[in-house]
Amino acid sequence: EVQLAESGGGLVQPGGSLRLSCAASGFTFSSVWMYWVRQAPGKGLEWVSSISSGGGITRYADSVKGRFTISRDNAKNTLLLEMNSLKPEDTAVYYCVRDLRFANIATRTLSPNSRDFGYWGQGTQVTVSS
Repeated sequence: EVQLAESGGGLVQPGGSLRLSCAASGFTFSSVWMYWVRQAPGKGLEWVSSISSGGGITRYADSVKGRFTISRDNAKNTLLLEMNSLKPEDTAVYYCVRDLRFANIATRTLSPNSRDFGYWGQGTQVTVSS
């Protein structure tokens, strides 16, 4: 059974940092691309970042580029997201996802029913507030 478990969320002041982790099990982690997705209160799903199976290719949403870093440790079946210079607009539930389905792959846009596909963790809350 595929399982994804996020951790590391919390309350942080603007300008602060957090490191999210996702522990994966039940599949060959090193063989698949992995994703971070977030959902802010009252808003839709937003793709945050992607990483290739070996970790050599990474991609970021413009909203987080230069501030967030995605990485993975295939020996430990762990996906990471280092978040720096956090802003209030980064407040959201952050999900670790395998087999993410985009509504529009060119723009990496998600739809509400993106949650019906792939494998999602339970999410971890990140709140950026003073």
